[in-house]
Amino acid sequence: MLAADPGASIAGIAAEAGVDRRTVYRRFASREELLAAIYESRLTAIEHAIEDARLREAPVAVALHRYVENIIAVNRTWPVDLARMLADDAVRRRRDACVAEVDAFLERATDEGLLRRDQPQGWASALLPQLMHLVSRQLPELSPAQAADVVVDTLLHGLGAS
Repeated sequence: MLAADPGASIAGIAAEAGVDRRTVYRRFASREELLAAIYESRLTAIEHAIEDARLREAPVAVALHRYVENIIAVNRTWPVDLARMLADDAVRRRRDACVAEVDAFLERATDEGLLRRDQPQGWASALLPQLMHLVSRQLPELSPAQAADVVVDTLLHGLGAS
């Protein structure tokens, strides 16, 4: 609901969840506290998705598919944008650590020949999240694994070594 309407009221959120707004307020003192909990959950899910993909150890193609599949599942479970919380230093540091981990993986993928070197610096890092976001929203009928197939195929045919 907050993904569709970031200004949604606590009363509206409670109604959508089938509970009284007092129930929501017993758990969260304010709308900001509720939002912070949602963003915390999304960020934690992203960190787990990266860890589960084994970006440093797994074969590059396997790690790429697993990472994409995991992030598509996160995007569908927590469809809110972390950008609103980046004013919080702790959130920004955690998000930046995730970005750095994925960037290092994409560099590894390039070094190992899965991705082409002749693309602009950072292009894969900019393109991959956009592809995952797009498939998460535009192809909801696909399972996360099927959606990851689409993203990885699109990425590699556009950036893959011949």
